[in-house]
Parts: sequence; structure tokens; C-alpha cells
Amino acid sequence: MLRLIGGRVLLSAIFFVYIFTAKDRNLPRTLIYDSRIFRGLLNATGRLFIRLIGWRIVGEVPSEQKLVFVAAPHTSNWDFPVFMSIVCHFGLRVRFLGKHSLFTGPLGWLFYYLGGIPVDRAGEDAADIVEQAIGIFNQHDALILGIAPEGTRTKVKKWKTGFYRIAVGAGVPIGLAFVNAENKTVGIDRVFYPTGDMAADMVAIQALYADKQGIKAENN
Repeated sequence: MLRLIGGRVLLSAIFFVYIFTAKDRNLPRTLIYDSRIFRGLLNATGRLFIRLIGWRIVGEVPSEQKLVFVAAPHTSNWDFPVFMSIVCHFGLRVRFLGKHSLFTGPLGWLFYYLGGIPVDRAGEDAADIVEQAIGIFNQHDALILGIAPEGTRTKVKKWKTGFYRIAVGAGVPIGLAFVNAENKTVGIDRVFYPTGDMAADMVAIQALYADKQGIKAENN
């Protein structure tokens, strides 16, 4: 028994040394969503959270394998756990873009594990990040990329267009997730296929959110 315990301790020590000394090493890209245990736990947690706050999850899982997912309106710090309940409930394998430096060093593995994809923001060039995201889509057979189109919790007159340009450039549709505090629902409205006419499509997409009230209504 002691030998078995000692062996497990040794293996655990080797694993943590490997992780915490990693820099730019090509770490495994297994995500939290790939674990059957965590997947079940996330699903149960999402359902429980929504039930406890008295909300409902609506909509259906998109059949598309590749899409850009937007979530709006973004008005409060509570948006993240509420929107994450959709991810947990539907078992969506959502990825997000993050500054490349977050993915190196002792905790770099964690950002990968949570679904992060590193991009180089050295020049803070939005167009370059869009191109990097398009390239990432081209490298995957299945990819759901989550983006907050408003970019801030404060009230905005128009959305950022990066998500749209990524979708058009990668040739993928746009999943529309929403929160509506008025009737306490959160879910997936539909999948929107961009036409390439950005001005018209942005108006059409935002119109679908016109009747959705954010958690912090004054920021709508």
C-alpha cells in the first residue's frame, strides 16, 4: 500500500514539476470540457446556478461545428456566470482569445485547459487579431469561439465589428446568445449567416437584441 501511495505521489510531483516549469513547451491541449467528470459537473453546476437565481435557460444547441458565438447585452459582472450557465448546460466547447503571454509560465497550462487560444496583441492591431482568429478557424475542423461584441459593460452606441469580420473571413456563421433580465431568461436565440454586407448585417443582428434587457438596465 505504501509503495502504491509513494508511486502516486512521485507521479504527481513529476506532473507538477512539468507543468510549473513549462515556458513555451508544447503542452497538451486537452480542455476542461473533454473530461467526462468535469463535463457532468459543469452541466449540473450550470443548471443549479440558474435554478437558484430563478432564471430559465432557453434555446437549442446549434448543429454547426464551427461558429463565432456572441453574447449580449453585456451590462454587469453577473453576465459571465449567467452566460457560462449556457455553456455548462448545453455542453458547449467554447474557446476564447487571450493575450499570448498568459499562456506561458507556471499557469499557462490553466488558460489552455479552460479553452483559451493565444493571440499576439503586441501591436494592439485589431485587424491583425482578426487575421489570427481566421487562421485559427482554418486549423480546426470544429471550433466555437466566444466573443463579447460590446467589449465593455458600460453603455455603447454600436458594437465592435471584430466578431463579424472573423466570421466572414473564416466562412462560419454567428451564434447569438442572449440574456434578458426582464423575463429572467438566458439562452441561444439563433444562428445568423452573414451575407458579407457588414453594415446591413450588423443592423439586423443588433435588432434581434432590441427587446433584450441587460442585468444592469441602465447600461443597456
